[in-house]
Amino acid sequence: MKFAVLGAGCFWCIEAIFGQLDGVVNVKSGYTGGTVENPTYEQICTGNTNHAEVCKITYDPKIINYEKLLHVFFENHDPTTLNQQGADKGTQYRSAIFYSDSTEQRIAINIRAEIDKTNYYSNSIVTEISKLDIFYEAEDYHQNYYEKNSNQPYCRFVIKPKLDNFLKNKKSNQ
Repeated sequence: MKFAVLGAGCFWCIEAIFGQLDGVVNVKSGYTGGTVENPTYEQICTGNTNHAEVCKITYDPKIINYEKLLHVFFENHDPTTLNQQGADKGTQYRSAIFYSDSTEQRIAINIRAEIDKTNYYSNSIVTEISKLDIFYEAEDYHQNYYEKNSNQPYCRFVIKPKLDNFLKNKKSNQ
């Protein structure tokens, strides 16, 4: 098994989407990229820790590869908005790829550049690509959030449309 750590706004959205992929065996919400050890959600929400909300996606590379994960990542959020996804604003919601080794770094840089060249987005991609330091798992109530809270307003109005769009596109690409 391998893992990827990605930030694309609220980690609840990423978790719901990546959990639908064949070959993904686990998705954990958490925090990385900041200056506070063992941060809490309350600390992250202040925007003062410099941590990003991320998901650690454990996957089987025999079924899905890192490149495919990054394409799903770029297709399912707006990588052109600095420190923001929709109404969620702050450094904790930045678009970010946290790589584990030089191979992942090279792949992330190349895919970001390829997508940026296509002009698919009207603005330039601002996705951060940084070395993964420490991944801090988020509190239990954040894990499988959409699955446990699908009727909550944020889930119905923000996550569900993203997930529905992803599932529609996934089905048409099979």
